[in-house]
Formats: sequence, C-alpha cells, structure tokens
Amino acid sequence: MKNDFSLKGKVIVVTGATGILGEAFVNAIADAGGIVGVVGRNEKIANDRVASIVSQGGEAIALIADVTNEQDLINAREKILSKYGKIDGLVNGAGGNIPDAVIEPDQDIFKLNMSALQQVMNLNLFGTILPTQVFGEVIKNGGTGSIVNISSVAADHALTRVLGYSLAKSAIDSYTKWFAVELGNRFDDAIRMNSIAPGFFLAEQNRALLTNEDGSLTERGNLILQNTPFSRFGNPDELTGALVWLLSDASKFVSGTKITVDGGFSVNSGV
Repeated sequence: MKNDFSLKGKVIVVTGATGILGEAFVNAIADAGGIVGVVGRNEKIANDRVASIVSQGGEAIALIADVTNEQDLINAREKILSKYGKIDGLVNGAGGNIPDAVIEPDQDIFKLNMSALQQVMNLNLFGTILPTQVFGEVIKNGGTGSIVNISSVAADHALTRVLGYSLAKSAIDSYTKWFAVELGNRFDDAIRMNSIAPGFFLAEQNRALLTNEDGSLTERGNLILQNTPFSRFGNPDELTGALVWLLSDASKFVSGTKITVDGGFSVNSGV
C-alpha cells in the first residue's frame, strides 16, 4: 500500500539541527525514511546525531555551517550533493533569541539595543532566507520539493520582552506566504513552502525566561501555562507529525500555510 507520509529516499536538509528542536526534527525525518543533512555550528553534536541515526539503520550526513554565512552554506550544499546528488526538502530550523535582545520590564523602551535586535533578525529571518536561496536552487533544479520554515506564536501575539524575536518571526510569516505564491506561480505544484508555529517548548533560548535555576517556573512560565489549555510546555517530538506531513507527499496540495502546535495557547481568550 502506498504511504504518502513516507520520506523514503528523500534527501532533507535541516538547519539548526544541533539544537533541542532540531534533534527531534532529524530523528523524525530519519524514522520516516529520509536521508538527513544535519546542519549546525557544533561539529561534535552534529556528528553525534548522525552517528545515532546511522546506528538505528538510518542515513545522515553532518554539514557544519552558520546559516548567516553564505559560503558555509554553499560548502554544505556541495558536500551533500557530492554524496547524494540531490536535495528534496529543507527545514529552516535555525533561529532563537539572544540575552541582549530581551527587553526587561524596567528597561527604557526608547533606548533599545538596536545591534542586538538586528542580530536576532539576521539569525531568524535571513538565517531562513539564505539557506532557502542556497539549498532551494538545488530543489528547483531537481524539479520537486518541500520547504518548511519555523515561525512562532510570537508572530501573532504581543509577548512582552521578546520584541526582536517577535519581529523576526512575523517577517518569516510574510516571507513564507510571499515565497509560496511565487513558487506556485513559477513552478505550479512542484515546490511548496509552509511553516510550523510552535508554542512554548523549553529550549536554550527561553529556559532562563521560563524557569529558575532550581527548575521551578518563573512568573512568566506560570503565566504561559495558565494561558495554555493543555497546562504544560510542549515536547519537541510533538512538532514532528506536522513536520513530516509538510515534507511528505501527503501535503502536496498545501502551500503558504502555517501549522500551529501550541496546546491551545493561540486560541485561548483567557475566559
């Protein structure tokens, strides 16, 4: 029986693959039969994740690159092409926030750290656009493929403190819709672009905002759970069903769409 959810034989590049969410992404793609290009800056973690996938019968390759460095990405592209000869999909998983871009409650909002905000925008937005330019060209030449960006509930909600991150994710939403339309106009249904908007998942970028050193929740962490109908943070592997679906032929008539995975946070009125 045909399985449209299978990624068997598809070569999928994942940026941000050495992060917490990235680990769930690469494992899910491998479990679905895909060949994974593990893109990240941490060579040890990248190699460890490749080794783990291979030990379980999957196939993967470590690609050490900074998503804001075009030459790094070109080198990674040539490495994966030399081994597999094609790229069928791209997951733009790289992103995050930095401490200097967090707006504290007592901070003067007319004296924002512009450099930090620009860094966050560069990492999240251009760290999505640039890999799409580099790896997407190969997908185009191959004829078919799927690109998945990572948005956030911060794109649609005014979340205190994370201005730069919110701006960047809002821009990713605009980019996803714009590029999806252009892909359709130029290549019909051959290449698709969609996004996933995670709710609150504990990762290195937000751990200090949501938890104390002893692991208990901060006031912000408690407020988030109070406004999440599921009353908990998400687990990284709970993003992977949407991811595999968007990468697979099961979603072949889906483009320009954002799939929200947030335990109900976005639809909760608080009443």
